[in-house]
Amino acid sequence: MLKTLEEKKEREPMPPLKPKPYYRPIGKEMDVFEHAYQNKIPFLLKGPTGTGKSRFIEFMAHKLGKTLITVSCHEETSSTDLIGRYIIKGAETVWLDGPLTIAVKTGAILYLDEIAEARPDIIVAIHSLTDHRRELFIDKLGQTIKAHGDFMLVASFNPGYQRGFKELKPSTRQRFVAVTFNYPKAKAETEILINETEILSADAKKLVNIANKIRNLTELGLAETVSTRLLVDAAKLIRTGLPKRLAVHVAVVEPLTDDEEVINALNDLCDLMI
Repeated sequence: MLKTLEEKKEREPMPPLKPKPYYRPIGKEMDVFEHAYQNKIPFLLKGPTGTGKSRFIEFMAHKLGKTLITVSCHEETSSTDLIGRYIIKGAETVWLDGPLTIAVKTGAILYLDEIAEARPDIIVAIHSLTDHRRELFIDKLGQTIKAHGDFMLVASFNPGYQRGFKELKPSTRQRFVAVTFNYPKAKAETEILINETEILSADAKKLVNIANKIRNLTELGLAETVSTRLLVDAAKLIRTGLPKRLAVHVAVVEPLTDDEEVINALNDLCDLMI
């Protein structure tokens, strides 16, 4: 029976390797990340939504050949969600490791996306992992686990959007090496759109020009401005045949605001530019 199972396993096709994520370096962020990883220093990405923070971490995990575990934090995310909990399985109560505990044990890269959105007990839970101790205390088990040598903690947050109410304390910030992500320069952003979507260069340039025009309209009071992610979405729609102006309306303008006057003004502006 064992031989049959082994033969069956040999006949099963290997799962395909994930393709390498596309990432266009903007500065020295790749060098900084590699040195932080080598020295086991937690890494913090700061910047607006849609500037490539998550894509950068995917790219670096692939480059280093490491497993990436991502947790998208929100106001209900608690330390129990990260560390683990007891569950009922049949007639037994068993412990189930959370993503943080799995990463600590296996040496994965744990990415806490928008960490400032999570509940405060998350910060308490990771403190002992972000200094020289590199250990995780699991209160419900009464255990302390030393982090695997390859474990790395990465977090991101948007300081502009979360200013005031949801902000990382200085005592937390200073446990990380930090890099600020912002919107790429026009040439780099155009290159990103072309590589991501295969859109025509002329159309990519027009989309980037639209984005930079809106980004400079600070008097509109937008909570968030045009991200590279929105431009990629618009480029995909154009690439598959949606009329250019309509693609910009639905993928760039509409996600920015619900104010009808602002939407109409932005649509008129975009129509003149594409």
